[in-house]
Amino acid sequence: MFNNKNKHLFYIFIAIFLFSFLTNLYCGTTGKLAGVVSDKNTNELLIGVNIMIIGTTMGAASDINGNYFIINIPPGVYEIKASLMGYASTIIQNVRISVDQTTKINFKLSEEAVALGDVVVTAEKLMVRKDLTSTEAKVSGDQIALLPLEDVQSVVNLQAGVVNGHFRGGRQNEVKYLIDGVSVNDAFSGTSTLEAEISTIEEVQVLTGTFNAEYGEALSGVVNQITKIAGDKFFGAISFYAGDYVSSRTDVYSNINNISPTDITNIQGSFSGPVPGLKKLLKFNVSGRYFSNNGYLYGKREFNPSDSSDFSANDPNDWYIGATGDNKFVPMNFNERYILQGKLAIKVGSGKGIVLSALFQNRDYKDYNHNFQLNPDGDYQKFLKSFLLSASYTHILSNAAFIDFIGSRFETNYNQYVYENPLDSRYVNPDRLRDAGNNAFLTGGTENWHFSHITTTYTGKSDLTWQINNIHQIKTGVEFQYHDLEYEDFQIVIDASTGNTPTLPSPGAFNYNTYKANPYQIAAYIQDKIELDYLIVNFGLRFDYFEPDGKYLKDPNNIAVLDQLQPPFPDSLMESAISKSQFSPRLGISYPITDNGAIHISYGHFFQIPPFEYLYRNPNFRIPLTGNFPENIGNTIGNTNLEPQQTIMYEIGLQQALTTDFGITLTGYYKDIRNLLSTEIHIKNNFKKFSKLINLDYGFVKGITFTIEKRFTNYYSVNLDYTFQVAKGNASDPNDAFNNAQANPPIETNKQLVPLDWDRTHSLNIIVTAGVPGNFIASFISQLGSGLPYTPSLQNQRTGLENSDNKPTYFNLDLYLIKYFEMFSKQASVFLKVYNLFDTANEQEVFGDTGRAGYTLELTRAQEKPRGVNTIQEFYTRPDFYSPPRQIILGASFAF
Repeated sequence: MFNNKNKHLFYIFIAIFLFSFLTNLYCGTTGKLAGVVSDKNTNELLIGVNIMIIGTTMGAASDINGNYFIINIPPGVYEIKASLMGYASTIIQNVRISVDQTTKINFKLSEEAVALGDVVVTAEKLMVRKDLTSTEAKVSGDQIALLPLEDVQSVVNLQAGVVNGHFRGGRQNEVKYLIDGVSVNDAFSGTSTLEAEISTIEEVQVLTGTFNAEYGEALSGVVNQITKIAGDKFFGAISFYAGDYVSSRTDVYSNINNISPTDITNIQGSFSGPVPGLKKLLKFNVSGRYFSNNGYLYGKREFNPSDSSDFSANDPNDWYIGATGDNKFVPMNFNERYILQGKLAIKVGSGKGIVLSALFQNRDYKDYNHNFQLNPDGDYQKFLKSFLLSASYTHILSNAAFIDFIGSRFETNYNQYVYENPLDSRYVNPDRLRDAGNNAFLTGGTENWHFSHITTTYTGKSDLTWQINNIHQIKTGVEFQYHDLEYEDFQIVIDASTGNTPTLPSPGAFNYNTYKANPYQIAAYIQDKIELDYLIVNFGLRFDYFEPDGKYLKDPNNIAVLDQLQPPFPDSLMESAISKSQFSPRLGISYPITDNGAIHISYGHFFQIPPFEYLYRNPNFRIPLTGNFPENIGNTIGNTNLEPQQTIMYEIGLQQALTTDFGITLTGYYKDIRNLLSTEIHIKNNFKKFSKLINLDYGFVKGITFTIEKRFTNYYSVNLDYTFQVAKGNASDPNDAFNNAQANPPIETNKQLVPLDWDRTHSLNIIVTAGVPGNFIASFISQLGSGLPYTPSLQNQRTGLENSDNKPTYFNLDLYLIKYFEMFSKQASVFLKVYNLFDTANEQEVFGDTGRAGYTLELTRAQEKPRGVNTIQEFYTRPDFYSPPRQIILGASFAF
């Protein structure tokens, strides 16, 4: 790290100079095919054999030692043909190429006098990947289509070591999500805001181990979604389904017995092929999906937001209840979205040519808020739009080298409000939110804040892959990212003296925050994949550089001075944030111990800039002394000088094939996590506590995964994985220190490591698929896990250490049945999916005094009537504490 801006610029120049002649960070989207060609009878190595991928222009010739390789192959299933004068041509079918993987295919050719015509062989997928130097899972689109899965995140959560999006004990925003090698993480929140649709997926690559140097800005894992490319023939597909939640637990879920087959609806379609008249030049792929789910958590509109009630009298008979609602049930965790995706491939040269891609998603949704159960229209609605545009070009230098160039624009637009117009007359005085007392549902009122952020990331990068010889493959690159961040939050002010007319505060006030920032990042890497018969080594070095755009408060204890000033504040109080950088080495080694087994070890350093919302929060540094504000508004200030978060990972693993279709994998891992976000406590005017974001939290993770795989033969397949994991840290959330300080009485900050909120000690996933492909398939996914930790408490006071007890065990079983048949000479199907087949009541949240979701000691006070319209039993019935009930959907599809 440097302390002088001139040194920063010099550092950048040197890094770019070293890598510019090689270039990128265009994360892997292609694979490699390699092998040896020999005479079947004499085992003599054959030179000059033509190896071609049928249906493409890709190919190679064997060298003097019989070796060949073909690089830059998009993932998919291919037929490979080997031909040589005097020998019968051999075709190997069903060869799967995967991202960042070397697929070994050896040919043994027979003399033409011995064999007539082409020799056709079906390739068998090897149980052991000898070039695997860290944990990686690859799930093809064909595999996904046979399982009860609805989106990419559900595919990810099935992988060993992943718990609800947390990779090996890390926080959720420590994972980088890619679509065709382009990042779709929102720089503001750090989380993915866009994903490819299941029907468009060719392959999903999930990296949970010490991934290579080409992957950056991730502490815990990488998810790479590779979408399909169009073929030479037209192909289309449409599918639809409908369903609802079906459960007998009417004591927990309101309106669950009102079954409507259209509460969950899905319609999607795709069409691809060559552009008519230009089939050798242009190919296209377009798809779309509309999805709507009313959810399973309902409120009842007994009150409208404008209603006013009075529960101040001691005698409930004297209470005034001003309910004007229509008593209809209203969905409170609905989710509606539509997605449009297109790809146009322009054939230029012998490579992939130019590929133009666009992906748009619009999502409207609501998160359940228990307090609004009788006033559901007064709570926030949320709106998310994401738009990705990218253009890539592959330039072939030779059969052994190619360069990828890519430019992209990714925008995330998030809004949260009750009514879109902030001056809407339906906004009411916030006093309505205080009409009811404790343990009572709200009987009126609206949430009176608007939140909005627009993050636009422009990326330019290129990548060189160079197969120097049969042993060394060099990959190197450079990337530049420029971020345009716009943020706004404000409170709708209702003044009774002006007739309760909504007004807006002045920008820059404590209840009107707005800012713009333009940070940028530069990264470069170089790595060498060394492939020997007895050893495979992946060694790489990555450089990351971040230039923040902002200033931070020198001394937070002087924050009261700023109340008398307007931004921009004087330099005597502010300091410009300095740039951050790091070199991160990565090393992975695979040692084949037999033809059917391999051991790998890996080690790496990882670097990630904190989400921008933590850097630029509360840019006006306003800390009001009174009033109630949403979480993180008015009580926390950001810090543009935050350090990068860092992880060091270690891993050792064993792959062993027991038979040709049965294998096991055993992996052990350890992570040391530093510089995680936390808060430090300050006091304004000697009584008002507030916090500043800093790098303080730390933790460690250790675990073992064990996988058994039986590939699909004899009409069935089985995949079982078990994970034992311990994930501990001093805090699970960056705001824990401030929340503890705000408690009454204050809670002492942890001085020892405690289990993290997502620390599931034992996890077991079982996937079984059976049937006859093309006729009938049945599959199920079963998940069993020990309960997540919780903190014992009584009447909001801790009775034990943080996360010192565990919630009940988790169990879930999903079922998928599909029947194929022919319609108009095309394939059609009908299918049934049942999620949570046994309607298991998994307790995701619990009451601290009992450790259960269905009972709390507060119910012993049932004789105490809350100051509201509900009973205490009704208030403590928490449907949101449980996982979703049984969901049944029925649908059909047609391919043409």
